[in-house]
Order: sequence, then C-alpha cells, then structure tokens
Amino acid sequence: MLGAGTLMTMIPPTASQAATPLIKRPIPKSGEAMPVIGLGTYIVLDVAPSAPELTELKDVLTAFAGAGAQLIDSSPMYGRAEAVVGDLVTATNLRDSVFLATKVWTSGRDSGVRQMQDSLRLMRTRRIDLMQIHNLLDLATHTKTLMEWKAAGTIRYMGITHYHSGAYRDLEKLLKTNTYDFVQFNYSLAEREAEQRLLAVAADTKTAVIINRPFAQGELFPKVKGRELPPWAADFDCDSWAQFFLKYIIAHPAVTCVIPGTGKVRHMTDNLKAGTGRLPDERTRKRMVELIQSL
Repeated sequence: MLGAGTLMTMIPPTASQAATPLIKRPIPKSGEAMPVIGLGTYIVLDVAPSAPELTELKDVLTAFAGAGAQLIDSSPMYGRAEAVVGDLVTATNLRDSVFLATKVWTSGRDSGVRQMQDSLRLMRTRRIDLMQIHNLLDLATHTKTLMEWKAAGTIRYMGITHYHSGAYRDLEKLLKTNTYDFVQFNYSLAEREAEQRLLAVAADTKTAVIINRPFAQGELFPKVKGRELPPWAADFDCDSWAQFFLKYIIAHPAVTCVIPGTGKVRHMTDNLKAGTGRLPDERTRKRMVELIQSL
C-alpha cells in the first residue's frame, strides 16, 4: 500500500502562507497538481441574490483562493449555487485561480446539453474544468456528450459521482473502463465503505478522487462535542476536530481532493489548515477510527 505522503507536492507559498503551504496531489491522468482542500456548495451557496450571507461568502471565497485552494464543486440540483459561484468568482476576479466543477443531472441528450449550457452561463465561464455525471443518471447518453465536449475543449475533465455506498460496485466497474478522469463519492470516519474496494480501484485505474460528505452530513461533530482532541493529534499538526476528520481522509493516498462546504470564514480557515503540515500515518489512522468508534 502506498504511504500517506506518496505523490505529494507543495504549493509554493505566498509571503503570508510561508509556514503553512497547502498539500497538492496530481490528477493521475494528466499530472496537473490539485490542492487537497476544495469547496462544496450544496446548501451553503444556495442563497438569494440579495441575501446578507453573500458578504461573508465573498470573504470565504477570497480566503479559499488566497490560500491556494482551487476546486469548487457545484451542481444544477443545488438551487442557485452555480449562479452564486459565478457571481462571486467574477466579483473577486478569481476565474484564473479556481478549478470549476459541476454536474449534469437530467435525462436525454438535448436536456443534458441545455443543462450544461446553462451551467456555463450561470458560472460565467466559457469552459468548465470538470463536468460530472451526477449520480450516474442517464450515464451512457451523457458520457457520449462529455467526450465530445472534452474533445472540443468546452470541458477539461469528465467524471462520475454518487453519494451512496450502494452504488460503489457500479462505480468500480465504470472506473475500470478508463473512460473517466474523476470520480466523486462520500467517505469519512463515519462512512468508511469506500475503503473496502473503491479507493483501491480508483488508485489502480489512475482516477482522481473527490470526497464529499467528509463530516458525514454533520454527524461526526455531535460525537465529539465537549471533548478535547487527543494529545497525539498534535503529532500530525491537528488542532481542531474538523481538521481531525479531514486529515483522516486526506491521508489516504488515493484521495485527490476533499470538498467540505462552508459559508463561514472561520470554518474555511480551519478546513484549509487540514490541508497543511503532517498527515497521520496508517497506524495513526487506525487509532483515529478506534477513537471515533468508542464514542
């Protein structure tokens, strides 16, 4: 098994980040380096055009890009999230600094094309970095379209996603076709089914892995409420429970990027720190699992 530090490089730090550069991992099929911390937009970016939350969301995005993070993941099923991403990226002049990922989530070729064209418009970009087939809906139809769009340069990468472990066998079979550049699925200290086979298959097929639901939809935080971090968390530069949960995921060598969602600057700063410094080794990861299972 690969070690936790395998295939790892560092983003050249800015003056303000010199002590804490973000870890990067290569996208296996291209070698392009990707920061291990990204941003999910489900719920948190689904806000009205005049919502007061937009002020802090702009600051969240500025902190995100300022630390060198890149991948912002969205979907048409996330309400106004795509439009908010487009507005914020444009307002902060960050298009050249971020990696935009979204999804197609409909049936039929024409409907899929229209939806993806809407995504380009809403995200205010001429090219999507990663287009994913959401939950494998109408997979064969959209795969053909994505291959055409990739050849034309309208998208850079194509991928598949699912949020439920019941689909993992299907994902494994699809990865073995070597058709897709990325796969996205859930994985956390509370949802570890991907460790059985899927993560290994992704590594074997050189497929980039995006992890969603890193906090198990918030399920992990009540388990540790009021509890201090174990002293040994300092051995892998961890000083919060959010970092504890994220570093467990990032330490798996098959993981390319994890996408916690947040609309709070303090949470973004905390999440970003999980992508810096030392990571737990395999023995420590087992200890982390034992701790959470004991609660």
